[in-house]
Amino acid sequence: MSELVTGDAVVLGLRPARLPSRALASAIDLAVTFVVFIVVSVVLGIASAALDEAAVAAIGVASFLLVLIGGPVAVETLSRGRSLGKLACGLRVVRDDGGPIRFRHALVRGAMGLVEILLTFGAVASIASLVSARGRRIGDVFAGTLVIRERVAATGRSVAVPPPPPWLVGRFAELDLSGVPDELWSAIRQYLTRMQQLDPGVGRSIAERLAGELVARTGAAAPQGVPAAAFLAAVVHERQSRDARRVFAGPRAGEYVEDPVARMTAGAGGLGAGAGGAGAAGAGAGARGSGPVGTGGSVGGTGSIGGGSAGAGSRSGGGGAGDDEQRRGGASSAGFAPPG
Repeated sequence: MSELVTGDAVVLGLRPARLPSRALASAIDLAVTFVVFIVVSVVLGIASAALDEAAVAAIGVASFLLVLIGGPVAVETLSRGRSLGKLACGLRVVRDDGGPIRFRHALVRGAMGLVEILLTFGAVASIASLVSARGRRIGDVFAGTLVIRERVAATGRSVAVPPPPPWLVGRFAELDLSGVPDELWSAIRQYLTRMQQLDPGVGRSIAERLAGELVARTGAAAPQGVPAAAFLAAVVHERQSRDARRVFAGPRAGEYVEDPVARMTAGAGGLGAGAGGAGAAGAGAGARGSGPVGTGGSVGGTGSIGGGSAGAGSRSGGGGAGDDEQRRGGASSAGFAPPG
């Protein structure tokens, strides 16, 4: 692994690509480039059939330079160092400081690649890559670039954020963290996991800068006398605690959350109460229907469903005509139209 140090004294661990992977990526790129060159040559040959030999030769040289040199330069510039072969092999061209390349870097690499790859069939590039400690060819040396491996095997190791001091745990429970962007959280985590590798003075300045940005996002000032690194660790710990409570522990104490089972039970009780009210209303209607009939025989039974039947029967003394008359009166009080 190659360790590069940025301007902020942050150590970047990069894995330079070695000769086998670079050779495979170059072979894929050359195959695609030659296929495109043949297609372009055939099209230009058909289009320039009526021209003289000098014009045809000039068009052939121009197509050679544009396709075999200009094509890879344009692809590496637009893709920030990822050509088709490098993308397939998990490689990428970066600057010496780890940043993305620009047009001038791709142009120098492409111009030198014409000599060390195309004209010498890759012999010069292979020897230079084997001799170099970081696997760079001559074009990389002149351009100030490096080919690295982007896809590496997972090691199963994850660096945990160091815990804050015990006297700071829970001190920022009321801090509003909704306005802190993910980029700032990522920068804080990277600093906390690598602060032991930094120079003490540089690490202190980075911590103060990150703490200032965090204070500006939250709107609450950091406590007096608390180091910036400890403040950052305590705030990150508070955010992780909130996430853990949200995922595993449910709502906090005093927070109301509606229970769906209780809601369904309450709804069933309301329906039962409504049904009971409807039954009471029906009983009242029946009582009102039996009230006006004083001498009927069986009309009370119709109104009060059995209970009033005995009462009405005990008070009845009339005959069949009175019963018919009471039946018509009961039907009318029940809300139905009498038969015509």
